Amino acid sequence: MSVTSADVAVSLEHVCRTYGGDQPVVALDDVDVRFLRGTATAVMGPSGSGKSTLLHCAAGLDRPDAGTVRIGDTDLAAMSEKRLTELRRSRVGFVFQAFNLVGALNVEQNILLPSRLSGERPDPAWVAEVVGRVGLGDRLRHRPAQLSGGQQQRVAIARALVTRPEVIFCDEPTGALDTRTAAEVLSLLRSAVDQAGQTVVMVTHDPVAASYADRVVVLADGRIVRDMPQPGAERIAEHLAHLGGHESVAQPVAQPVARPVGRSGAQSFAGPAAQSLAQSLAQSLVRATARPTVRGEG
Repeated sequence: MSVTSADVAVSLEHVCRTYGGDQPVVALDDVDVRFLRGTATAVMGPSGSGKSTLLHCAAGLDRPDAGTVRIGDTDLAAMSEKRLTELRRSRVGFVFQAFNLVGALNVEQNILLPSRLSGERPDPAWVAEVVGRVGLGDRLRHRPAQLSGGQQQRVAIARALVTRPEVIFCDEPTGALDTRTAAEVLSLLRSAVDQAGQTVVMVTHDPVAASYADRVVVLADGRIVRDMPQPGAERIAEHLAHLGGHESVAQPVAQPVARPVGRSGAQSFAGPAAQSLAQSLAQSLVRATARPTVRGEG
């Protein structure tokens, strides 16, 4: 089946990103990849392989040194910081391992925050559908500190969905969750693809989390080394193990099915740069200011 530009939600063409210092680090090395509308893609690889840098560049949170990044037909390099911020509020959703909820706001206020910052009036029927989909109808007046980790992540997913973004970018969304809660979160992300036709791009270390995706892209040393249709959790773990001794990848504890309901014990990753990005994004939601500063992270 031929793919037209209208089918592409996000594209990176010949993207390079190097972080400076005494010993420069090449995070992305001439990366070409497209993410199609209405699909879920898992981005995997050893720590330091360029996964998070790819996500940050694709989402407009970081600018590449060379190459082109587009969301739909919009070239991000041609946009000012103000326009990039507006684009992220209206066309992009984010789900991070650290949840990034505003502690002073209750669940409903956190969910509606992107609409509030963009100056748009949310559709009450859509908001009700999103709240029902994440199962938080009885928690709308609670603050984040009163919720479990899984509930907080569901709030973050609802916040990402409420503006009907074209793309939802996820950075280790299940890394801090237990097995059952992780399965619930992954099912919610899967439903955003299957029911709403949205695009999900998810960085993960977890082979079973990746098996919820339609496609798996594997990076090593800043380059894409494998790009494969959903091969199943065990095959994903095998591919990662063959990359070498960069990190230990846990094998699935049970044979996965078409839509698995568990997750492996794969190592989660949230380095200082990813944490800094998460904190900056939360602050930008409140202040409605320019994009957060991002530094190299794999």
